[in-house]
Amino acid sequence: MARNPVTDLRGAHLHFDPHAGIAGDMTVAALVDLGVPRDVITGAVEALGLEGLETRFEARKRGAFVATGFVVTCPSGVSPAKGKRRAHAHGHAHPTHHAHDEAHSHHDHEAHGHDHEAHAHRDYAEIRERLRKARLAPATRDLALAIFERIAIVEGARHGVPVDEVTFHEVGAWDSLADIVGAAAALSYIAPASVSSGPVVLGTGQVKTAHGLLPVPAPATAALLQGLPVLSEGKGELTTPTGAAILAAIVERFGPAPPMQLLATGYGAGTKELPDRPNVLRVMAGKPLGQGLPDASAQVWLLQTNVDDMSGQLVAPLVEALFDAGAVDAWCTPIFMKKGRPAVEVSALAPPAVKAAVENAFFVHSSTLGVRSTPYHRTVLGRAHATVETRLGTVKVKLASRDGEIIGVSPEFEDCRALARRIGKPVREVYEEAAASARALRTNPGPAPGPRKTAAAPPAKKGRRSPRR
Repeated sequence: MARNPVTDLRGAHLHFDPHAGIAGDMTVAALVDLGVPRDVITGAVEALGLEGLETRFEARKRGAFVATGFVVTCPSGVSPAKGKRRAHAHGHAHPTHHAHDEAHSHHDHEAHGHDHEAHAHRDYAEIRERLRKARLAPATRDLALAIFERIAIVEGARHGVPVDEVTFHEVGAWDSLADIVGAAAALSYIAPASVSSGPVVLGTGQVKTAHGLLPVPAPATAALLQGLPVLSEGKGELTTPTGAAILAAIVERFGPAPPMQLLATGYGAGTKELPDRPNVLRVMAGKPLGQGLPDASAQVWLLQTNVDDMSGQLVAPLVEALFDAGAVDAWCTPIFMKKGRPAVEVSALAPPAVKAAVENAFFVHSSTLGVRSTPYHRTVLGRAHATVETRLGTVKVKLASRDGEIIGVSPEFEDCRALARRIGKPVREVYEEAAASARALRTNPGPAPGPRKTAAAPPAKKGRRSPRR
């Protein structure tokens, strides 16, 4: 479990393979098996402040695979673990005045028995407030809120109630809250440049709910996956609403994995053995090969807003907040608005996994009332960092490659400036020396940067951002 080098994962492309469906706990387990540190998950769950809620990871064998399982132990009386064929429950929403005392147990067509344990009812407003107050990283909080919001919207639409009046019978139970927050924490930790997924396997048969027998997929699952490629295979219910909501929130392309150098593979196990396939969710991490093909490029969101009623002194802190929220680039453009008013157009590029966090930063750190968003594909060169020796001292440089060949070098400006201050030389002189030494790497490069392991560069100093194009 967690066998893969964590340094390889940050900013990688993630590809989900839900050949046996997907649930919240399987997602968390697969990402930990991929290489996300366990304490990222446990820390996020503990931040919810739910007394008596405990988590652990365990090894499980499913078919011929040894995979990781994620187990949540709830306080007495609130766990919906019994009777579930998968390690995740469904949320069927009802108006808040329409209460049910019996629990929802979900079984496939062959399993007609069900439990009637007492389940806590949690409405969307309560869950949203708890997430907002929890001491979570902004990107984790925003992604978890986005996942829950998707579920609340489809449940409200199905039952004809406002979103804030949606009551979750099982998805709102604490173990499911831990699944969603854990998945959000793991995804935010990786901050993938892009995410893809194979077709979603739904399962077949029926599920037993408080509404009676319902065909697989459950109504919420079907609504969440509307417009996406799905397969009706396998016995029983294989994809839960939470698993569907996670995919809908983060995946921008469905189909085969793009051309990439495979860095790591993680397997997350469900709780049951399936008769026709290993009950595991596979997640692969890789570096796109960068051959200019649409499938090898990373999707990003261009987020923009126009600001004309805020002090210009506050624009720089806004841009810094956008970077802190996970934007890969941010910039400002002077513009004129109606009646000749001078204004600033603030733009940011955000990977899908942090779109909600970057969007939130716009609202929190500016006076804007709205943010525009447009999906774009961004083809990036392979990147690596190296250190060059000059007659003036040592300087870090960035190397860019395409198809295994170094095609660009650039000295790190902050390194040049720091060295110039130490030796009393102009920054320009140090920069030119470093650039000359770096250009020598193009004629005698050694291993080219790009889709291969490289040492991570030191984090940028606060207040300075290098260009991200």
